[in-house]
Amino acid sequence: MRQIRFRDPDGDVRYGELIDDGTIRADPIRTGRVTDAVETFEMESIEVLPPCDPSKIVCVGRNYADHAEEMGNEIPDRPLLFLKSPNAVASHGSTVELLTGIETLDHEAELGVVIAERCRHVSADDADGVIAGYTCVNDISNRDDQRRETNWVRGKSFDDSAPIGPVIAAPENVPDDASVRCRVNGELRQDGSRDQFIFSVPELIEEITAYMTLEAGDVISTGTPEGVGPLADGDTVEIEVEGVGTLENQVRIP
Repeated sequence: MRQIRFRDPDGDVRYGELIDDGTIRADPIRTGRVTDAVETFEMESIEVLPPCDPSKIVCVGRNYADHAEEMGNEIPDRPLLFLKSPNAVASHGSTVELLTGIETLDHEAELGVVIAERCRHVSADDADGVIAGYTCVNDISNRDDQRRETNWVRGKSFDDSAPIGPVIAAPENVPDDASVRCRVNGELRQDGSRDQFIFSVPELIEEITAYMTLEAGDVISTGTPEGVGPLADGDTVEIEVEGVGTLENQVRIP
């Protein structure tokens, strides 16, 4: 199942399932419209929204050895964590308006883990029980300021710097070696897979919840493979995760 959150033609926020033929079957219970009739929508008739409403995105740095190498960094001995705040979230299909006057704004294709319930102190063995599913994330990075600061607020948490979506895929739909790719204007820039992680999803959940409470709808962005590169005004960026689908955005840099 691939769960989608959307605004219908009447302007109401709805939930549903994205079917293989590209149509959406609305969920009558979550939208409060319990009816015997099955409502379906064409993608062209709706506005895709972020698939969840996170209170925070917990991001993982250097979780691929090849990416650490390309950035000239050592492989960490524990997960390197930083946060993106809700203002960073952008939806599939939207135009992301990025910072002006910045020399390097990079794309980073990542697998996102969506949390199902409020949780703290979750062991790696129990981690599967708090996962709602997986999504695509583009951890857009402002390298100019990231290099100058240690907390990465300017470098990572600016507006529209975390497109997510288009759906939340059930865990069983996303293989252990799921591919994680980025294309810019149709050119393949990144091509990695989940089985290249230094720290697995259960290990990340155990580490993060040892320090902070995760809320339902929070997202863990699990790190990016090698091949990160700059974005320019007018670019079309596609983040593809096997089993989830493709997150697509247009870039605007004023």
